[in-house]
Amino acid sequence: MTRTRISAAGAPRPSMADVARLAGVSSQTVSRVSNGHSNVDEQTRAKVVQAMQTLGYRPNGAARALKSGRFHTVGVIMTSLQTFGNIRTLDAIAQEAADTDYSVTLLPISDPTLRRVSGAYQRLSAQAVDGAVILLEARLLDQAEFALPPGIPVVLIDSGAGPDYTVVDTDQALGARQATEHLLRLGHRQVWHIAGPETAFSASRRAQSWARTLRDAGITAPPVLRGDWTSQSGYQHGLTLGGRPDVTAIFAANDQMALGVMRALHELGRDIPGDVSVIGFDDMAEASSFWPPLTTIHQDFHAVGRLSIRKLLGKVSGASTGNDKTSVPTELVVRSSTGPPPG
Repeated sequence: MTRTRISAAGAPRPSMADVARLAGVSSQTVSRVSNGHSNVDEQTRAKVVQAMQTLGYRPNGAARALKSGRFHTVGVIMTSLQTFGNIRTLDAIAQEAADTDYSVTLLPISDPTLRRVSGAYQRLSAQAVDGAVILLEARLLDQAEFALPPGIPVVLIDSGAGPDYTVVDTDQALGARQATEHLLRLGHRQVWHIAGPETAFSASRRAQSWARTLRDAGITAPPVLRGDWTSQSGYQHGLTLGGRPDVTAIFAANDQMALGVMRALHELGRDIPGDVSVIGFDDMAEASSFWPPLTTIHQDFHAVGRLSIRKLLGKVSGASTGNDKTSVPTELVVRSSTGPPPG
């Protein structure tokens, strides 16, 4: 006699009752195991899991969502998948969501306008998600006051949103001050800054803090040099600054632009840090392998992503009803690319 597998094509899906019969337990016990409840002993749980695998049983997530009002999915709206910080933050969000039994629906948008963000948010509101994290690396191009239509709970990252929203971000101003003060303490009398794009929140905050730190030290800040986060833009500015003997210290707004600066200085025959000190921002994994190893500002992207999910799920559960802003502190990481000025 030929036995037909229950999971064969065209056969009906196995039910909870089928799993219960095979495992020799009640349907209620199968339900507890399916929903991750802890009030099932390990031996019984193992029998139920084995029966599920044998039958090819999958819990009906839609039915559970209708019953509980939760979909165990969060949406993420991002304005860019290109930058190092955004990718690291997204990775942390996905890890924290998985650790809390949530999945992630990613919705990238092509241009950072309030219309695009609101449209993406409304699409998520109509889908099976419990809340949304919005990562606005860039300013809204239409310069409109940030306002989302009513819908699902939301947490914003790297944003200039007002008090009506919960925001999590790196303390950009602290990091820029740490970088600038480090170079001043080494004895440099001026610090040049290669900033990120003017449209980026983080770039603007870092540039403002750099200028304010110099001003507090009685130093007039030189003109800001704008890059686009790439090593090529850092390289181009490095060729200009590296040809000036009066430039002894350069603060690049991210590690990739700092790498470009260092390449330019090497090509010009300038010693790092003997002639020019270079400091970056991010502390990407490769920073310690630059030549010389790069002094930089460490951003805790893992903490930003983790906190954004925890705050969002607090809103979803109703445990948190207010809005606040959390700034994750930065850390100065001193390596070999900075030192006292020449002479």
